[in-house]
Amino acid sequence: MRKQYFVLCIIQVFALQALFAQKDIKWRQDGNGYYSKEDNALVEYKLPAFTKTILVTAQQLTPTGQAQPLKVEDFFFSADGANLLIYTNSKKVWRKNTRGDYWLLNLAAKTLEQVGKGLPASSLMFAKFSPDGKKIAYVSQRNIYTEDVFTHQAQQLTTDGTDRLINGTFDWAYEEEFGCRDGFRWSPDSKSIAYWQIDATQIRNFLMINNTDSIYSFTVPVEYPKVGESPSPYKIGIVDVTTAVTRWMNIPGDPRQHYVPRMEWAAGNTELIIEQLNRKQQQSRIMLVNAVTGSARTIHEETSEAWIDCKERWNNGDPSGWEWLPDGKSFLWVSEKDGWQHIYIITRGGKETLITNGAYDVIDIKAINSAEGYIYFSASPQNATQKYLCRIAINGKQPLQMLSPKEEKGTHNYKISPTGAYAQHTFSNANTAPQINWVSLPRHNIIKEEPSAAKNKPAPVEFFQVTTQDGITMDGWMVKPLHFDSAKKYPVVFFVYTEPAGATVKDEYGSGNNKYYSGSMAADGYIYISLDGRGTPAPKGAAWRKAIYRNIGIVNVRDQAMAAMKILQWPFVDSSRIAVWGHSGGGSTTLNLLCQYPEIYKTGIAMSAVVNQLTYDNIYQERYMGLPQENLQYFVKGSPVTHAKNLRGNLLYIHGTGDDNVHYQNAELLINELVKYNKQFQLMSYPNSTHALKEGEGIALHLQTLFTQYLKAHCPPGGR
Repeated sequence: MRKQYFVLCIIQVFALQALFAQKDIKWRQDGNGYYSKEDNALVEYKLPAFTKTILVTAQQLTPTGQAQPLKVEDFFFSADGANLLIYTNSKKVWRKNTRGDYWLLNLAAKTLEQVGKGLPASSLMFAKFSPDGKKIAYVSQRNIYTEDVFTHQAQQLTTDGTDRLINGTFDWAYEEEFGCRDGFRWSPDSKSIAYWQIDATQIRNFLMINNTDSIYSFTVPVEYPKVGESPSPYKIGIVDVTTAVTRWMNIPGDPRQHYVPRMEWAAGNTELIIEQLNRKQQQSRIMLVNAVTGSARTIHEETSEAWIDCKERWNNGDPSGWEWLPDGKSFLWVSEKDGWQHIYIITRGGKETLITNGAYDVIDIKAINSAEGYIYFSASPQNATQKYLCRIAINGKQPLQMLSPKEEKGTHNYKISPTGAYAQHTFSNANTAPQINWVSLPRHNIIKEEPSAAKNKPAPVEFFQVTTQDGITMDGWMVKPLHFDSAKKYPVVFFVYTEPAGATVKDEYGSGNNKYYSGSMAADGYIYISLDGRGTPAPKGAAWRKAIYRNIGIVNVRDQAMAAMKILQWPFVDSSRIAVWGHSGGGSTTLNLLCQYPEIYKTGIAMSAVVNQLTYDNIYQERYMGLPQENLQYFVKGSPVTHAKNLRGNLLYIHGTGDDNVHYQNAELLINELVKYNKQFQLMSYPNSTHALKEGEGIALHLQTLFTQYLKAHCPPGGR
């Protein structure tokens, strides 16, 4: 999905550090404390007194024969708390560091042994204890293994894994667009493992070329299904951990025309529960699958004229887990089918009950407090740029309760304990640095405050709304020049993204910042603005978000342009100095604005843009645009390359040649079209840099310098 790095363009590094200063905490199972990494050791804090105990010392984390302790990147306790898995020496798989080395620490015997000895270094993925704590399962080189905790004897459960036949994890497209990474699940009785097998053998390679790392160039293949290409077929199997025999589940539907982005054990050992989406992602089916016979039955079905989002959209990018209620007879489900993103309860028999109700969206589910009968979730009923913690009774018989302090206007994030008794709470808004504290719930009483990590005070951010001539009211933020004089006219720089993968107008710290600008835009005399139009995932209801269906590059671009037309009427705006910039989907929007509305935008800086929508992957593009075999004209109409001949303003285009997400071919397609019509522009290619535009010695400073100098040269700052 074209969103992974655009957020970093608007949030300062120190703000991110403050927001996620303790992201590695692990709650105790009883919810009355947590574990954390500190000074090469693992510690435990018991609440509410925050009594500290060192559980694992640096010495215990030092392997025999080594001088330094392991660098702990993550850690996992067995269910009985007797053993600990340490994750270290990780390497990146596409977006995240999901392969590495694992070590087993016996807390009583204080022995430290490497897991998966004999397998290649940093090749283990998603190692996890069996529920009974006797075995560890993991993936290495696309096969699934188990290892005995006591004897360290390993067993290979699958043997057919290759770079294209993938067991227990996923191909590029599933990971990028569904957030699927960990592809296997222990049964509750520890006797078997359910897993995905993805067959990418029919997916064509996209060949990136590396010209700089050797005298002779070489290609870097990526199994990448372009829009219009059928996806990788899936299979769901259950393998017996004793016999290593797999039983394949009989799931109806052509696996090359469907996806299964979610699969878990169905609150027991006898059934799996899955969500299946059709290729267009307009039909969702929940199925229970018999673990012995493999037969599947549909218990719930939903359809949409646009698309249906899966769990990763309301679970911070992670689709794993299933929200079962304690009796195992029903579970929570999130759907937009009544026009708002709401929580439902669905029984194993398919009976459905609406729990949240009203003109607001559930942004994400935070916790289920079954003992007290409440669901905790984020929502913002009054202001779509903000986020608050709310709760509602599981029986749906009580009104919505907002738990975040009403006087703290902005964005509230929480890590809630398993019992719902405590939470780590972070509050910020565009003009308030992140404040981290610990609270008891539901009264939200502060039991401890953490010092703020932010030291710099950014320029003031103002929020506003603008209503276009189409009757569309859009939220926006604006940073004015530090010495603003309403009698003068100033240049405006618009920051854009506009696609369904992310919103830019959020009342949180870092909004209004531009990491690519060297210095202060406000101090130099720019008005800096961002606007969220239709199609962005703001909590404004399904109609707002899905107005972009089959209209990427049209509806979202028009909303931006019509809002800019209103802003150009402000008396302090210089209409001759209007610039726009964006990355990824924002780069596409920048190009479309420059070329579809050249009378408005005079200068643009576009990075890593999808220039032709037919070059992007099938899951993302077909979700929002349909199939090109059925409606090619929408893809053509919304692609910047179609409108490149209309370019009149100044364009700086930037792309990395090693971009596996939005391929460098987009840059070359744009170059060809601009050259064809004798349109002058400036190009910067970064060899072997990915979609993040951060690989390469000196690239960060170079890109910042390039961005700043180009903007100042073609859209001079200051009031006139």
